[in-house]
Amino acid sequence: MVNKKFLELLKKYDFSFIGISVAIFIIGIINLYSATNSSGNLRLVNIYQVQMGWFALAMGVAFVISLINSKSYFRYAYAIFGFTVFLLLLVLLLGKIGMGAQRWLILGPIRIQPSEFMKVALVLGLARWFKQNCSEGVMGIKELIIPAIFTLIPTVLIILEPDLGTGLILVLIFLVIAFYRKLSWKTIAFISLIAVISGTAMYHFGLKEYQKKRIITFLNPQADARGSGYNAIQSKIAIGSGQLFGKGFQNSSQVSLNYLPENHTDFVFSIFNEEHGFFGSVVLISLYGLLFFRFLVMAKSVNSMFEAITMIGLVSIFFWHTFVNMGMVMGILPIVGLPLPYMSYGGSSLLTFGICIGIATSISNSKNIF
Repeated sequence: MVNKKFLELLKKYDFSFIGISVAIFIIGIINLYSATNSSGNLRLVNIYQVQMGWFALAMGVAFVISLINSKSYFRYAYAIFGFTVFLLLLVLLLGKIGMGAQRWLILGPIRIQPSEFMKVALVLGLARWFKQNCSEGVMGIKELIIPAIFTLIPTVLIILEPDLGTGLILVLIFLVIAFYRKLSWKTIAFISLIAVISGTAMYHFGLKEYQKKRIITFLNPQADARGSGYNAIQSKIAIGSGQLFGKGFQNSSQVSLNYLPENHTDFVFSIFNEEHGFFGSVVLISLYGLLFFRFLVMAKSVNSMFEAITMIGLVSIFFWHTFVNMGMVMGILPIVGLPLPYMSYGGSSLLTFGICIGIATSISNSKNIF
């Protein structure tokens, strides 16, 4: 009897989000193995095994979350958001400092990065606010004040770590959700004006010198080819040398000669391009496109505004990480240090993507199981 119920549950269970994630991760772990075992850096040799452990944990978390009734996310959205803000405050007070930034909390042998989880917490918090306070009609400036404050608080805390890339992602999540909810043209013009003013002020007064160099490097990498422009130049060399079908598995010269630093985190897509070429990149980008499409289909098919906004917020997390990471390694965006979903090494980011997949699957399952 139990087996029959379990089989019925499996028939109704939506495996699409987890299935696409596994497909991308398989490509990612093969690429990570190549990037770390060809570099000659003994410290990185077994890093792919750690990544596999984190992914198994992330998919386990995703499966558990997928069995939770999606109504619970609405009920506890503000509590999740508030708790994650509290963790960000703890990071600034007690966080571990590494590579010039204070982004991590140490819990015994585990190191977590709360800023990663804030992406999901913000999506849930904004989705609940819009559902309760502005579920219909075109929104004006007044309707955006509270959700803008929602976004501004964690963004400022994260930028103080400093982590400009993640702070930017939070702002982009807010904008995607706001545009999805429909904005008046006056509001769009106002947001554009604020973006120009705040961006200019941030550049002159908020950015550190190395962050300004990244922007200058983006505009002209050759201006400091051996310094701040080095990574961007080497990344484009790796991508270009892959040509149509690539050099083959573990045949990246940028890895073997150690020309491209951080090739297991920020620049994994560069190495993938070099080894698998344009054809391999098309396959990988198609899988990401399939994942985005699945999110959008779900956003259109659900009946609840909260669930629809949540799906749009979650797909924006995946989309902006993918777009910004690929853009920066190709030289069309400044280097901001964002991981490529399921490809870049990192436990906290894998857990975040797993949580996103779990919530999306839960919302899908709510139509058939709950």
